[in-house]
Amino acid sequence: MLASREVRARVVRVQRETPEVTTLTLRPTDTWGGFRAGQHVLLGVELAGARRATRCFSISSSQTHGRETFTITVRGHDEGHVSKHLAAHARPGLVVHLSQARGEFTLPSPLPDRLLLVSGGSGITPVMSMLRTLVDQEYAGHVRFVHYSRSPEHTIFAEELTDLARRENIELTVVHTRDGGSRLTSDRLASLVPDHADVDAFACGPAGLVEQVRRAYAEVGAKNRLRVEYFKTSTITPSAAGASGQVRFEVSGKTGENTGATLLEQAEALGLRPEFGCRMGICLTCTSRKSEGTVRNVVTGAESSLPDEDIQVCVSTPLGDCTVDL
Repeated sequence: MLASREVRARVVRVQRETPEVTTLTLRPTDTWGGFRAGQHVLLGVELAGARRATRCFSISSSQTHGRETFTITVRGHDEGHVSKHLAAHARPGLVVHLSQARGEFTLPSPLPDRLLLVSGGSGITPVMSMLRTLVDQEYAGHVRFVHYSRSPEHTIFAEELTDLARRENIELTVVHTRDGGSRLTSDRLASLVPDHADVDAFACGPAGLVEQVRRAYAEVGAKNRLRVEYFKTSTITPSAAGASGQVRFEVSGKTGENTGATLLEQAEALGLRPEFGCRMGICLTCTSRKSEGTVRNVVTGAESSLPDEDIQVCVSTPLGDCTVDL
């Protein structure tokens, strides 16, 4: 806790939100610079064998007192070593490594008169940070909040959402997809917010949900009013089918047959250990230089053949021969 440059944080409170989700309250060192609602941090913990693992977590608390304490809300995924470790084993007193806050998924300044917030599952965490900040700042405008979860038992912050919905300027809709709730479509969004083309919106969650919001705003010519963040990679799944060529990791001198997996996964299969954080294309930790070849972004589906470009290897799959500076 006495580090002069690096940031550390001590867990001071652990609160269970659902059977799978836990909120940790962190008190950072003086080297912490605070955050803006909607941002995320890279958090590192020491796992078995004194190995430090780092992952990306959105901040879920209001930014009002963000230099003193803040919260992250963690779902203990079976495949997520850090999230599972924190959700199951974090206790008050645990010290973690911390980055400064990052990300551009933040509220505008000045604030507009109306806001639309859309989230799904764990994607509620940065949106909740925004909502809590708006309440603390006594925002006088109107907030339309639409959240998707599997069931009442899986709804994070359910009790607080109920309280917030009692406020005159917050209109809340929670949709439980396992209980027959309608999934979001352009028509469904238009029925919930008929004039959404005139409302600034923020959407975070699984790629399928976010893409529906993007499509709805594109159809009414209002893409510039929407900001999005993904919490899970899209349905464009890397596949060995049709994969060809070789992948060369130039710095290490490693070369392998293109398996169709992401460049991060292919590098790890060859014994390399590139830096990464979220593995979802959010935190930019894994950004590397591609000197040759074509890659596809598994989140957006976009392809690029530009030479000497920076790419996020966690969400980039090579199409044919590819050379990366790793």
